[in-house]
Amino acid sequence: MQRYFVKNEAIINDIVKIMGDDYFHITKVMRMKCSDNVIICNEDKSWLCSIKEITNDSVYLKILEEVEEKKELPIEITIAQGIIRKEKMEEVIDKITQMGALYYIPIQMDRCNVKINSEKIDKKIERMNKIAKEAAEQSHRSKILKVKYPIDFIDMIYLKNNYDLCLYAYENHMNTKTLKEVFSNRSYSKVIILVGPEGGISDKEAKILNENNFIAVSLGPRILRTEVAPTYILSAISYELEE
Repeated sequence: MQRYFVKNEAIINDIVKIMGDDYFHITKVMRMKCSDNVIICNEDKSWLCSIKEITNDSVYLKILEEVEEKKELPIEITIAQGIIRKEKMEEVIDKITQMGALYYIPIQMDRCNVKINSEKIDKKIERMNKIAKEAAEQSHRSKILKVKYPIDFIDMIYLKNNYDLCLYAYENHMNTKTLKEVFSNRSYSKVIILVGPEGGISDKEAKILNENNFIAVSLGPRILRTEVAPTYILSAISYELEE
């Protein structure tokens, strides 16, 4: 069944108003008619709804019942990643949304060979959040991944107190742990995981991460591309934590 996310102001009593891109998708792409059913989410609750009326610019839905869903990972995961090319970043956002991550933060790091144009950043973030919304709808999630504005590496370090587990993927550390070892303890609720850019994490950055209690984790015996690593990480976490 098709799923659409709406803001709270789109819901009045038991009626939901759909406009814009979702209106186009319902009427032109899916060619739905009155009495067809969809799932509507506001990232807090989900409802089974029936199309009540279609106008020239809006679809009106009637809420039939609340739907109990268990679609999210049992922990809140933030993927922080060294800034990569736009096409690869969009691919990462699509995949990690499907895999259950809740936040994505682009990080300016030593070995990044791409810089985001500050004059175009608002449009880029808007586009990436749209990609996340579409991926969340496609994968039947209850929440949409949020793409944050880019920050410097040191600013990311300052975020550590917001999480009860901080990890970074690293291939050059003698004492890396496996994701299985780390997540054998299921007491964590908020986790941030740093993945380096295409050039990897520098020795200087690794030293700073270690000094700030970030734990180095291995992603296995093979070296993964930066755009593949986040999906691998989330797959491993899902395997350990979800039934």
